[in-house]
Amino acid sequence: MAKVKKTTVRTAQKKSHVSPFSIYWAKENYILLLAAFGFLVLGYVVMSMGNWDSWVSLNVSPMILLIAYVVLIPAAIFYNKRKKETK
Repeated sequence: MAKVKKTTVRTAQKKSHVSPFSIYWAKENYILLLAAFGFLVLGYVVMSMGNWDSWVSLNVSPMILLIAYVVLIPAAIFYNKRKKETK
C-alpha cells in the first residue's frame, strides 16, 4: 500500500530578517566606518589636487589615507562597547 503523507497546516508566520552584524556592530561602529570612508574620499581628492609632484599630493594625502586604512577602519571593525553588568 502507498503511504499517505500527513500535511500540517502552518499559520502564516512573519519572517523577520535580522542582520547578522547586529550582534557585533553598534551605532559607534557605523559612525567610525563612515568617518573612515570620509577620510578615504578626502585623501583621494587631496591626492588629485595640483601636480603629481606637489607637496600636498606626496605628503599630506598619504598621511590622510594611512589614518583611514590603518586606524579608522580597524577601529570600526574591532570597537566593542563594553556593557557594565548590573547586579
